[in-house]
Amino acid sequence: MTMIGDATSGDKTVIILETLICYLREKNVLTRADLENLCRLIDARAASVDGHMNCVAAAAEEASRDLRALKEFCGHRYGGKRGRQS
Repeated sequence: MTMIGDATSGDKTVIILETLICYLREKNVLTRADLENLCRLIDARAASVDGHMNCVAAAAEEASRDLRALKEFCGHRYGGKRGRQS
């Protein structure tokens, strides 16, 4: 496990953003539908990345996977109706 003091700047940002998303979901400020829309936006951005920039494409795909995993975590942790199937 990496301590926050040892984490890179990117790791710290991810920790903060994941915690913020979970907090907003817990307080019902961020809904399941909001998370689904965010997933769609990130998927669209990943699909529109130019093929010549492989590092950016890989980062966009990883961001999409990470957000989907976070959405699933929030769904299990905070409950609510099942997500809409697209």
